[in-house]
Amino acid sequence: MKVALIQMNSGADKPANLAAARALMERAIAEEKPDWICLPEVFDFMGGSLAEKRAASETLPGGPAYAMLQDVARTNGVFIHAGSLLETIEGEARVANTTVVFNRKGEELARYRKIHMFDITAPDGKTYHESAAMKPGDAVVTYDCEGVTVGCAICYDLRFPGLFQALADKGAQMIALPAAFTLQTGKDHWEVLCRARAIETETYFVATGQTGNHLQGNETRTTWGHSMVVDPWGHVVARASDGVGYVAARIEPDRVTRVRAMIPVAQHKVRFD
Repeated sequence: MKVALIQMNSGADKPANLAAARALMERAIAEEKPDWICLPEVFDFMGGSLAEKRAASETLPGGPAYAMLQDVARTNGVFIHAGSLLETIEGEARVANTTVVFNRKGEELARYRKIHMFDITAPDGKTYHESAAMKPGDAVVTYDCEGVTVGCAICYDLRFPGLFQALADKGAQMIALPAAFTLQTGKDHWEVLCRARAIETETYFVATGQTGNHLQGNETRTTWGHSMVVDPWGHVVARASDGVGYVAARIEPDRVTRVRAMIPVAQHKVRFD
């Protein structure tokens, strides 16, 4: 299975973000002919106030981002793991940070709401309070992509190994992590954590990032990018350069089987209360 990771620099102009996402996906399709494409976290809208996020969110199924993704998947016969987009939640002031997956016919295949909220103060003093605008999900989600079981996670989820063990327990052979990792944390933790999650779950770990600057109110924030594919042995087999673009790689399910046969960690797990 060939995968393509789309690296974007989204902002608070939703139509521009959707146009950029479509153009990058179509370029990757033309040049690489992937089976599966992954977009980054909140590819449809980054920054803005809660009111602006609400205005940009969509009631699923439906909305311009959802329709665009369906059309690209159906027109090109490709799976799209739509990073995450802002989902309207009925009766809730906050929105959800939601992955939606489409099959080659443009049919919705899976939906995952980000579980762990990024409520931290970064080393540069910037404060992030994601839970003020976004409601966390609570479901562990996998789906079948033509014989490959794919697990779903988003950005800050990366720091919580229990989620990835749960995905492995559900049969994941590949885990997708769309993200908007900050520059401050990404430069020190991104690759280390991505490789660790691949090694401990013995899966392909496919991490797709936002890159560059965006505005949050009057404050400029910077995301790390460096989208990458890590194999089950922990090797980085593909990595995006700085800036907007994409990277492609091949996923080999047999590689997962061989690694798990060499070091059968799933058989050696001890459960602790």
